[in-house]
Amino acid sequence: MSQNEKTIPVVIVGGGQAGLSLSWYLCREGVAHVVLEAGTACHSWEDERWDNFCLVTPNWQCRLPGHPYAGDDPHGFMVKGEIVDYVRSFRDSFAPPLREHTRVTSVTRHEAGGYRVVTNDEIWHARHVVIASGAYHDAVIPGYAGAIDPAIVQIHSQDYRNAAQLPEGAVLVVGSGQSGAQIVEDLHLEGRKVHLCVGSAPRVSRFYRGRDVVDWLADMKFYDLTVDRHPLRDGARDKTNHYVTGRNGGHDLDLRQFAKDGVGLHGTLETIRDEVAFFLPDLRENLDDADRTNADIKASIDAHIARAGIEAPTEAPYVPVWEPAAENAPLDLKAAGITAILWCIGFRPDYRWIDVPVFNGATKPVWDRGVTGAPGFYFLGLPWLHTWGSGRFSGISRDAAWLAGQITGKEIPIA
Repeated sequence: MSQNEKTIPVVIVGGGQAGLSLSWYLCREGVAHVVLEAGTACHSWEDERWDNFCLVTPNWQCRLPGHPYAGDDPHGFMVKGEIVDYVRSFRDSFAPPLREHTRVTSVTRHEAGGYRVVTNDEIWHARHVVIASGAYHDAVIPGYAGAIDPAIVQIHSQDYRNAAQLPEGAVLVVGSGQSGAQIVEDLHLEGRKVHLCVGSAPRVSRFYRGRDVVDWLADMKFYDLTVDRHPLRDGARDKTNHYVTGRNGGHDLDLRQFAKDGVGLHGTLETIRDEVAFFLPDLRENLDDADRTNADIKASIDAHIARAGIEAPTEAPYVPVWEPAAENAPLDLKAAGITAILWCIGFRPDYRWIDVPVFNGATKPVWDRGVTGAPGFYFLGLPWLHTWGSGRFSGISRDAAWLAGQITGKEIPIA
């Protein structure tokens, strides 16, 4: 063992809400540990969200351990500043052994058992290592983006802040998941001409039959559904989130309404060549599939209401307000006045710094409720680690309590 190597029972890599939630339980149990964070605790909420960002789930679902939402608007949606205040107040509610600006550069198996964790300025030997650094590491931007005229500004969604950040002119938004759909609305409300490349992301209504859809789904125990009982099993982890918004009290994001209001809709972006964008002929299919998903969710709520004999207002079926007249026509970016491209097509995980046999052939970690095949090695805070809420404020406490139980060898009650 190196003279500079420190020994501790548990190392947590990542000081976001996942790593801090586990730290909260370990502090309560008196388990010595350290939380290593490359930046500052929960920095992504402040550094990687646009100015008008808000939660898409109601505030009552914010249930970090020992720190539930305590404001006066449980069915509202916290905006960016309020979210930052919430996670900071959670951090300040206890004394986590947090080391900020400490980047982990490698994790390997230790010859004495356990694991060696190397950072930019120190080395740790731990029996247990928990990777709580999330899955959103490398922003996805296609290779052909490098050949686009540099006069057209390109940024990823994590770097977008507001419309004023972009040059005057039209904007091409690529990707219609939660970020893409909300950013389109943000730009549109600022009076910008927007073109959107519509992918396969599903949509969901904000309210249905007198209540937030989240409230209905909570009553139906959807958020207690574990990944092993999900119809898609592990495939649930690869599904794009439904687009909806909590902005201004919450409302639907209907891409057809966007089109009716002047947003240009196109199919999935295939490539951009010589400043001309080419699309797949799937716009109508993607819009119809998103509406079908929304209709299926409503039908499941209808069935729940009927089974439980609940009195609730009825609602007429959704009628599309716009249909594409033609598809697949290329878009000349400069002729359309497009001066900026916003890439909203997600992230890739980067686990190259982990040299532990916990990955499959596709370099994805393999676990059962966060527990890997390597003794004492765990993941926390990933989408559908155990339930829908595993990567969110609503479910991270349950997962953290369970992993704390695996580390301590006893059952840990959820706070």
